[in-house]
Amino acid sequence: MQFSGAEIIIKTLIDEGVDTVFGYPGGAVLDIYNAIYDYNDQIKHVRPSHEQGGAHAADGYSRSTGKTGVVIATSGPGATNLITGI
Repeated sequence: MQFSGAEIIIKTLIDEGVDTVFGYPGGAVLDIYNAIYDYNDQIKHVRPSHEQGGAHAADGYSRSTGKTGVVIATSGPGATNLITGI
């Protein structure tokens, strides 16, 4: 069976125990969002109103649950908007 790169990313996150991802969709990550939809029974997505909020939410989630916090953003401005939260 062959998987796309996006499916491999999501399957790996699931295999590592990640059950929640935060993020804001954009052109460069739409395939990842399609994979999240395909695996929505195993992984939950939370969309913040801004990428920076997603980074802070993933941090807070990790600190409060002890689980890995994951945030997804598109390239360019989406990625630079994560910097403050990192």
